[in-house]
Amino acid sequence: MLLANHYQNAYVTRDIEKAIGYFRTHYGVPDARYFQAEVEVTTPRGTGIAVNKVAFIWVGNLQYELIEPVSGPVELYREALPDQGLRFHHICMRSFDWDATLAEVERQQLPIVYRGDTSSGLRFVYADARATLGHYLEFTSVPPAVWTAMGGR
Repeated sequence: MLLANHYQNAYVTRDIEKAIGYFRTHYGVPDARYFQAEVEVTTPRGTGIAVNKVAFIWVGNLQYELIEPVSGPVELYREALPDQGLRFHHICMRSFDWDATLAEVERQQLPIVYRGDTSSGLRFVYADARATLGHYLEFTSVPPAVWTAMGGR
């Protein structure tokens, strides 16, 4: 099932520091730090290095990801940016069988609109489920050591 192992809700923003502040002051989450991620991605428009500011905030077993697009092929995020604040963008599921996950995405005829691999071994794809769910679905294959380093539960 494609929606199994859901662990993340993701939001896009024009100002990641302000977005982290919302979580801190309005929702009482501990302070979060962000980092700049650079990863080679493939999109329907081609490949390139996507640069985004990213923050991960864990609340129980759910991770909130905040994304501020910076440069490169980041249209997937930039096209969804609100004028201010945050906008919900996608949910993410952890895959424990990458080939089976990709086969199910294909069987469901969900277009893959963004994909990449990191040097740490993490792989991800975004499937466009806006027609049925109103948002994207991200699937990740995360090595155990990376999952632990991310604070995964």
